[in-house]
Amino acid sequence: MTQRPNLPFAEERADMAAAFRWTARLNMHESVANHFSLAVNPEGTRFLINPNARHFARIRASDMLELDANDPTTMDQPDAPDPTAWGLHGSIHRACPHARCLMHVHSAHATVLASLTDSRLPAIDQNSAMFFGPRQVVDDHFGGMAFGDEGARCATLLADPQVTTMIMGNHGVLIIGRSVAETFNRLYYFEKAAETYIRALQTGRPLRVLPDAVAEKTAREWDGYPGFADAHLRELKAILDSEGSDFRA
Repeated sequence: MTQRPNLPFAEERADMAAAFRWTARLNMHESVANHFSLAVNPEGTRFLINPNARHFARIRASDMLELDANDPTTMDQPDAPDPTAWGLHGSIHRACPHARCLMHVHSAHATVLASLTDSRLPAIDQNSAMFFGPRQVVDDHFGGMAFGDEGARCATLLADPQVTTMIMGNHGVLIIGRSVAETFNRLYYFEKAAETYIRALQTGRPLRVLPDAVAEKTAREWDGYPGFADAHLRELKAILDSEGSDFRA
């Protein structure tokens, strides 16, 4: 297990790097696009994010940039992030201190869902119930790539701390959580739930949608499931360590 000494936020960086590596392994990445970020100060305005144009499968803990959402010179620096990463993640960390960790991808089934006229994910099974009700919001007003103005517009949709998932119409999905483990776990389950829903639609048969009361009960059970997300990420890091991965470096 290789971990660079004296690295600020070393464990948080390692968690982020593991999430990037596993997202690539699940083929939920896209080229050298998409971004994860994690707030590291109480105000949520300083955050770690992946560097510009680095493939998820190669990201290491030490590669993470530490940015200040309120620094107007960020994009003038030699190691500036991808401009859409700054536009989207910078805007959200600036406006939504409760959004500690953000994971944005264009994974296949989430993006298919985001391409439908009705992009909401209904509670048709235990996994999709995790995102029931106010936990998801749909952005119906895609306005192009997430540079400054578009990123700021998206941030306004996340003002409600109940929202954990923004289905970005014509775009992809953005997941919010209090930690890397919680956010990655939601990302993983959202893609699985979206796949189940898309496959169910493909049958052409009526859906068995859960009653609202049962869906909400199940969502709350997910919210309070003791240690589940932490155990998920812990096991993924253990697998990477056993393979000799350099994600901690």
